[in-house]
Amino acid sequence: MSIKLSEISTMPPHDSNKKKIEAKTADLVIKIGELQHKLYAEGKQSLLVILQGMDASGKDGTIKTVFADCNPSGIDAYAFKKPTEEEFAHDFLWRIHQKAPRKGNIMIFNRSHYEDILIQRVHKWIDDDRAEKRMKAINAFEELLQFDNNTRVLKFYMHISQERQQEKLQERIDDPSKNWKHKAADWDENDHWDTYMKYYEYAINHSSIPWHIAPCDKRYYRNYFIASKVLETLQAMDPKLPQLPKTDE
Repeated sequence: MSIKLSEISTMPPHDSNKKKIEAKTADLVIKIGELQHKLYAEGKQSLLVILQGMDASGKDGTIKTVFADCNPSGIDAYAFKKPTEEEFAHDFLWRIHQKAPRKGNIMIFNRSHYEDILIQRVHKWIDDDRAEKRMKAINAFEELLQFDNNTRVLKFYMHISQERQQEKLQERIDDPSKNWKHKAADWDENDHWDTYMKYYEYAINHSSIPWHIAPCDKRYYRNYFIASKVLETLQAMDPKLPQLPKTDE
């Protein structure tokens, strides 16, 4: 069944209690840290977390909150921006593959290879045929990581409403502590909202590894939703602390 983003709420469930959810999230964050420690010590598998969404959907805040209890030695985050001249000279996945996590580590992508079939398609820098070929390459890349390199791929679409995004963008103008985040170009991208949604749905519905649609209009529930999925994934990976071999006495 195809996912239609307009049919999925960007808000928490009506019966959710903010204080209770925040308390649950704090517990999840501790458990994520405990399992990340085991993952790092074990050194046999890795986790790639992809956070993809419109500007102001909360990617930075999610990283700061959900992974707050992790050991910095075994976790990295990378924000993909406009490709450099060197990166433009290679295939579009060249810069992505270099940031894939080593065994034992968690890598968080703040934006990702999906930019190359989103913004480039929205602005008609590539045509549909090229975008479809890139989608196939992306699927092959993610399957290579997951099934050949023991890297679990966990993907989140940061599902924020257009109205909430506009509020957050305005905060960057009104709040002096957030002025540094303001970019006039972000408002220009908001004007292309419907086109972005069309191509996000394409990427989500044509991925071989499923996406999680994270409701992001309320920060407390966004953090809880993503922390829950991260913990669930780490628990399924079931990393073990290495033990010294038993010796005969």
